[in-house]
Amino acid sequence: MKSCWKKRELTFLTLYALLFYIIIIRRSLQISRDYHHKVSGLRPGWLADQLNDTSDAQWRNFRGNLPVLTAVFGIFAFVAYMLRVYCQLKARGMAVVWLLISLIYLTYLHGACIIFILSIASANFLIVKLFARTKYFSSALWVFNLFFLIYNRIHGGYSFSSFGQHWANLDNFRGTFRWHICFNFVILRMISFGYDYHWAHQGSHFDQKKHIQRCHICKAGKVCYLHLQERSVPNDKFSFSLYLCYLVYAPLYISGPIISFNAFASQLDMPQNNYSVRDVSWYGLRWLFSLFLMELMTHLLYYNAFAISGLWKRLSPMDVFIIGYGVLNFMWLKFFLIWRYFRLWSLICGIEAPENMPKCINNCYNLESFWKNWHASFNKWLVRYMYIPLGGSQRKLLNVWVIFSFVAIWHDLEWKLLSWAWLTCLFFVPEMILKSLANTFQAESAFGEFIFRELSAVAGAVTITCLMVANLVGYVIGPSGINWFISSFLQKEGLPVLGGMFMTFYVGTKLMFHIDDAKKRRHQHST
Repeated sequence: MKSCWKKRELTFLTLYALLFYIIIIRRSLQISRDYHHKVSGLRPGWLADQLNDTSDAQWRNFRGNLPVLTAVFGIFAFVAYMLRVYCQLKARGMAVVWLLISLIYLTYLHGACIIFILSIASANFLIVKLFARTKYFSSALWVFNLFFLIYNRIHGGYSFSSFGQHWANLDNFRGTFRWHICFNFVILRMISFGYDYHWAHQGSHFDQKKHIQRCHICKAGKVCYLHLQERSVPNDKFSFSLYLCYLVYAPLYISGPIISFNAFASQLDMPQNNYSVRDVSWYGLRWLFSLFLMELMTHLLYYNAFAISGLWKRLSPMDVFIIGYGVLNFMWLKFFLIWRYFRLWSLICGIEAPENMPKCINNCYNLESFWKNWHASFNKWLVRYMYIPLGGSQRKLLNVWVIFSFVAIWHDLEWKLLSWAWLTCLFFVPEMILKSLANTFQAESAFGEFIFRELSAVAGAVTITCLMVANLVGYVIGPSGINWFISSFLQKEGLPVLGGMFMTFYVGTKLMFHIDDAKKRRHQHST
């Protein structure tokens, strides 16, 4: 009876979801056709004489430089592979190879500003070596890195003339890419190196045997990322050349994914074997298909152009919801493509980094799940180097404020990002409390299980709404746009849209429950 009811529910939920997307896509096409002459950021495209939405600078630059990036990384990968094979190089030799390759790459990107990167990195290396075995280590490491994280942004990467007029001529050779933007990732790597070196001298608490028994990857004779991350490398791997190679490793330098020093050093010695040539090829083909989907979106649905131009503020509440929802999906697909592109080249070169977008944005119904699957490598970094050192789950309610404030500052010194961080924390705290209460609740009957599932779906709908608001505030409308956005749905015309939106998120959450149930059944059958 229960199984039959669930099948009927799944059929209804699937039909509702199909109808929802048909309505959304049809209306999106309509408003894109009607208002294309009023929005900015559209350029002639290649698809059926359609205009292409290139209003997002980050996507425009990445897309425009794809051919050059692909050629450059192809040459890098070929040179590194040939030297490894014919010279039989291990970690130290490959560190020198990749360091030289990466320095050539950085010289093109940043020109003479590479001096700033190497100077700060060298100072960090000295601090780590001096303080690693003292009680002042964490304070010294964090003060140094936070100082440069903020100071670099305030001064926009410095000018050579500020150090004396005899250096001023170097300001004419600043490269093609602002070095202090990329340096945010370098800071994360400097902290990772510091802590991995510090913990290597304290003894590892990682139980390898217990982990191998639980991990299906390690059981299969391979080595998972968690194992690579937690297992300390030998002391001779913490050399200056390997450290610099880790900081500026070309495939992951610009945007990650973020990888720990332990995991990087281990794979430099022994290239990853979790992905075969066939797996990497399939990964690349899936990326090409995703790129085609992005091209379809930007040629037919001008979500980002509406948001950038501000035109959506004059549209109906229904259209505001559609554009807001579309912008978030555009952002997800943009980062998905950028991060997977660089991860693909890293895999080809023998270094497996964590997947940044393992789950679709439309398949997350709680905040914890969302942040584990949006920039997932950064999440792993935050857990390892901030959350656990700050006390972990014992101080969870306090830790989220510190961590999300850091995440906002790390992205940029903007009030809208701090607003996003604090809004997220405000939404996070009640979820953690409710989740803790839910874990103690045991449904003793089918009716009790039904009520619990329904309440969980309602909570999921609330969470998705909060996530949508927080991310639009942080990345699109800013704190000044909160009142406009909320008032759009609280007026007479907007209330039915708000109700429909909430109903849709409720249905979406229940659909995700069915997906989770199917995954659990498949896992049980496989074990």
